[in-house]
Amino acid sequence: MKITAIETVIVNAIHRNWIFVKVVTDQPGLYGWGEATLEWKTRAVTGALEDLAPFVIGEDPFRIEHIVARMTGFSFWQLGAIGMSALSGIEQALWDIKGKALGVPVWQLLGGSVRDHVRVYTHLRRAKIGQQVDNRDISAFCDAVQETVEMGYNAIKLGFVPYTGYDASPATVRHVEKLAAAVRERVGWDVDIMTDFHGRPDSIDAAKAYIDAIAPIRPLFVEEPIQPGNTPAMADLARRVDCPLATGERLFTPREFAEVAETRAVAFIQPDLAHCGGFSGGRKIAAIAEAAGIGVAPHNPMGPVAGAVALQFDIATKNCVIQEEAVGLVPWFEEICSSYPLALVDGAWAIPQAPGLGIEIDEVRASRYPFKPEEIPALDAVLSDGRIANW
Repeated sequence: MKITAIETVIVNAIHRNWIFVKVVTDQPGLYGWGEATLEWKTRAVTGALEDLAPFVIGEDPFRIEHIVARMTGFSFWQLGAIGMSALSGIEQALWDIKGKALGVPVWQLLGGSVRDHVRVYTHLRRAKIGQQVDNRDISAFCDAVQETVEMGYNAIKLGFVPYTGYDASPATVRHVEKLAAAVRERVGWDVDIMTDFHGRPDSIDAAKAYIDAIAPIRPLFVEEPIQPGNTPAMADLARRVDCPLATGERLFTPREFAEVAETRAVAFIQPDLAHCGGFSGGRKIAAIAEAAGIGVAPHNPMGPVAGAVALQFDIATKNCVIQEEAVGLVPWFEEICSSYPLALVDGAWAIPQAPGLGIEIDEVRASRYPFKPEEIPALDAVLSDGRIANW
């Protein structure tokens, strides 16, 4: 069996374009799906897929690690976020091909199931674009949180922290404290709450001020309290606060995650299988975390193929704690699929049994939502004095 083509299907999802990667083989009807979505980098990633294709076409799709080595080694330059996203989409599709060819779900190829279901968390109103609520209105925000929980979730991630810079004013810290307390009071203690700082604080002290305000509600974790990549600073912050921290969506290699693990900088790591090398990279990263006693909470606010990939990975990963999902992003999230494995039951995804990833993109339906320039929410990330903030 040989790989004959790398194709892409682009589906617009308003704030991002989903980049679905289709790896085609010379066996009639046998192909695999992956997802290489990278916000606001659609044309760059599709170009990277074209650049990687010569290293992949003609190869045996079962030789997954070998093909990954070809894409990384022959590229010479480190691939970075764009190249690694392209590589990840191809890598995922190879597992889909292998599972389909052997008639088993990918989680069986990864060593089998270690759990009976995969717990998930969602975002406010399932991340539905256009349905966000300003967190300055505490009552309305709490109403939306309650509405989300009542959709069948027992875990939710929320944005409490404003664009920040190097300092956190007493007034904003106090508001965050009141907001967090109100949310906890509304949903009770049976619902896990996470909060994503998005790396908005530019200083450890600003991050600490907000974390201390939120800590009394006992969040499962605070995500990206500072910008990623400065592991010593993250480790320093972790020692100063009484709250679990998480990071990893913008890290790509096992070496980066090894540094996080070695310094015990966080309690949870968040690899994104659409950026970190797919299953091959994700498994290495999870093993590094397990050796350090760190849980895995994979990042995934993207399309349905990325969700299917995450589900297969989580089923077979012992230290996976909880999975991010955003299946409510746009009304056509499930519509573009002819086979869809993300079944929510009591706040968790059920275990799929279909071969491969268990997902199929209907290319006719997908064509109804073609590529468009994204609406970029980060463009409003400006501080009061006009400085650019971290979105």
